[in-house]
Amino acid sequence: MADFLSQYGGMIVSLIAVGLFAGLVAGMFGIGGGAVIVPVLFFLFDGMGFSETAMHVAVSTSLATIILTSARSVAAHHGHGAVDWGIIRSWTPWIMFGAACGIGLSGLMSKQMLLGLFGTLLVLLSAQMIFGRPSWRLADRMPTGAGRAALGTGIGTLSALMGIGGGTFGVSLMTLFATPIHRAVATAAGWGVAIGLPGAIAAIIVGWGREGLPPLSLGFVNLPAFALISVFTVLMAPVGAALAHRLPADNLRKLFGLLLALVAVRMVWQATGL
Repeated sequence: MADFLSQYGGMIVSLIAVGLFAGLVAGMFGIGGGAVIVPVLFFLFDGMGFSETAMHVAVSTSLATIILTSARSVAAHHGHGAVDWGIIRSWTPWIMFGAACGIGLSGLMSKQMLLGLFGTLLVLLSAQMIFGRPSWRLADRMPTGAGRAALGTGIGTLSALMGIGGGTFGVSLMTLFATPIHRAVATAAGWGVAIGLPGAIAAIIVGWGREGLPPLSLGFVNLPAFALISVFTVLMAPVGAALAHRLPADNLRKLFGLLLALVAVRMVWQATGL
């Protein structure tokens, strides 16, 4: 037991901590927690010597954890009457299709390509969180028809490539189309299931039989990381959702955006190999 704790104790504590923080963030901002989970898992597995597969496993495992986190978060928001189920139902097929495409693409990408893409998109995300304004509008209602198909597929693809929930892009999209911020956060939380479920299944298939995976991995999904993070994100998501309805989130979003920007720069730097 002592040998096990000395070898894996640090990893277990890190996974519990990231699960708690990711669950809080998911509930507050509707972003699924992946923006926190992916960098931590990458640096953790990379430090353990699984450099070549660390980013793929981090992204895929994050997608798997988002399934339960998103379900718990949207249930909590539903209790506040904030979820637009019509948007969730009409956008889900396209988001699921995009998520499967995203994981298929990630299996063809090198570690450096995936790191660079994640870091670059995270820079854009952090900039939106810091400088974005709820008053910005593109139209007075959500797109339908071809616009919905294209945007839904794009959101699913990019989210799966980054290992993040649909809320990361969904909140920004919905507010641009005149959805009130609290309703956007609550509704976007539900898109996480549409991304995480097909994404995780595809990640298991694409990663099956790959060499250099961390122990106890099912394809690209690492089971210990999935189990520990899922438990604690599910516990904290309702707390974050409750805070989202009580606190002015603008300053918190800016601080979180700054944190994401620092992480993004570090990951882009890692991708360059400098």
